[in-house]
Amino acid sequence: MKIRIGQGYDVHQLAEGLPFVLGGVHIEHSHGMVAHSDGDVLLHSICDAILGAAAMRDIGYHFPDNSNDYKGIDSRILLRKTKELVTSQGWEIGNIDATICLQKPKLLPHIPLMCQNIAEDLQISIDDVSVKATTTEKLGFVGREEGVAVFAVALLQKP
Repeated sequence: MKIRIGQGYDVHQLAEGLPFVLGGVHIEHSHGMVAHSDGDVLLHSICDAILGAAAMRDIGYHFPDNSNDYKGIDSRILLRKTKELVTSQGWEIGNIDATICLQKPKLLPHIPLMCQNIAEDLQISIDDVSVKATTTEKLGFVGREEGVAVFAVALLQKP
């Protein structure tokens, strides 16, 4: 069996009055992500981790932010399309681990639904999806509440 690990990282700026979506969950907050799509930084970083593990470039290559096809698109669609891309090359997704960095809002009550959405979209067990959240102790652009950053890793396997 061939095994590969991919890493993903994404950042989105926050601005007042925009929707705040993470892991396909719409969360009540005064600020939301500035983006071409729905700005779901969690799903974008997971897409990059999966694509990276398969050596298939990155999310911007497959779903460019200058294409009207992806303007305002639900990032869950992008995650499902990413899964299709890697499975068409014979890869199976083993597990996902992601860390969301932001000061506010608190995400603990929303993480189970995020994990459920990711597991559904990737057609893997919810036990194979880990989403964690942390602050940066008020340091940097995350600490100043100017943006959200997410780190993700994905394990792919090919029988």
